[in-house]
Amino acid sequence: MPLTLSDTEVRHLFLSLQGLAQSPNRKLDRATLSNQIAELGFVQVDSINTVERAHHQILYTRNQTYRPKDLKHLLEKDRSLFENWTHDASIIPSCFFPYWRHRFNRERKRLGARWEKWHGGDFLSQITSVRDHIERHGPTRARDLEATEKPKKEGGWWNWHPGKIALEYLWRTGEIAVHERQGFEKIYDLSQRILPPHHFEKQISEEAFIDWACRSALDRLGVATHGEIAAFYDLVTPQEAKTWCAENSDETIHCVEIEGARGEKPRSCFARSDIEELLNAVAAIPTRIRTLSPFDPVLRDRKRAERLFGFQYRIEVFVPEAKRTYGYYVFPLLEGQRFIGRIDMKCHRQEGKLRVKAFWPERNVRLGGGRMDRLESELARMARFTGMQDVEFDNNWNRASG
Repeated sequence: MPLTLSDTEVRHLFLSLQGLAQSPNRKLDRATLSNQIAELGFVQVDSINTVERAHHQILYTRNQTYRPKDLKHLLEKDRSLFENWTHDASIIPSCFFPYWRHRFNRERKRLGARWEKWHGGDFLSQITSVRDHIERHGPTRARDLEATEKPKKEGGWWNWHPGKIALEYLWRTGEIAVHERQGFEKIYDLSQRILPPHHFEKQISEEAFIDWACRSALDRLGVATHGEIAAFYDLVTPQEAKTWCAENSDETIHCVEIEGARGEKPRSCFARSDIEELLNAVAAIPTRIRTLSPFDPVLRDRKRAERLFGFQYRIEVFVPEAKRTYGYYVFPLLEGQRFIGRIDMKCHRQEGKLRVKAFWPERNVRLGGGRMDRLESELARMARFTGMQDVEFDNNWNRASG
């Protein structure tokens, strides 16, 4: 009979594997920061700066000694990290680059056919022209390639100028990499000039690639379905992950049953063969309240998060204001291993204030004195991290709190 695990056990293991069981005040130098990102697998990048950009907040949530300048050094000087694509734009350990070559090959076929259809027969010649420009002139940004014609007013990547489209294609297929960012603007160069040679030149077989992508994902999820394994990096297909699980069952992985957070019927999943030892070894999760980025890896798979934590979260950036349930960019709040609610807040940088607009507790969560103290401590930490001098509560925020 498959081993049955409680949702509490699986949550605890998952949060531990995601770096949330370690002390948030431990010393974090560049080497340990690089190791932490490797343990996470990747860190998603996002441009929205309501409080702090996603990649910085994800890392700060796990360690309050994190400094953004260290991440910049690892990306642009040390080159132990590079930027490319998982399910979205992400920061990835450079030692993973040989595995990403297989993604690049798949993207070259998929994007090439699709974008040539959308952008016309001269699409591939434009790609060659832009690559030749970078090879001759070195680091290049999109505006270096802009045509002289007036740009279209409509937004969206489909209205990018040809040079920007070519840069995106070359980046997504691994021929170029991000040399540095100025502000949030990407500057590209050839990948072989950026990636350390021992990572850039290494070759991995297709079989080894699929095995690593699935095994590495399961190591970071703890317990997962084959679909969740495939979705973690978005490197392999669900069918490839399903085949991998079938071929490795009863050897290095086992089938287990997971209880649902809301009393649902147990769900069949896969776990490493040493799952019981892993569960016995996990440290306690600190009970402090933490503000998670909407793009935190704990929440990235929304359906999985809902099954594990009983917490339904959707980002409403692209929802018209009148139709939003909560707000434009609302942050989940994690207390220990339980999501206790979500908070709407924003940095008003000219005023030096972190302004809290509203807080919505989850059902059966009471905002008593002790919890309010922990929440205020977390808001004070976020204010310090973002350079704000004060935390200010809007007059109507308690009404949202119920």
